[in-house]
Amino acid sequence: MLTVTRTSRLTGIERSRSLPITQAQLDQWASGDLIQNVFPDLSLDDREFIMTGVTADEWDEYMGDE
Repeated sequence: MLTVTRTSRLTGIERSRSLPITQAQLDQWASGDLIQNVFPDLSLDDREFIMTGVTADEWDEYMGDE
């Protein structure tokens, strides 16, 4: 487990989540590999959090169902 801290691009709120990933995976993604290839077992919500800091609740609130 690795604690990932991100600032939401929608709200500017900083949050941390403990995710079942390694620092090596995070580094691999940061160097350009596709997130779905590096983290195939993570949910779409967890991948979104890594990329943008946006949570599922924020997404629903600001983007609606579309």
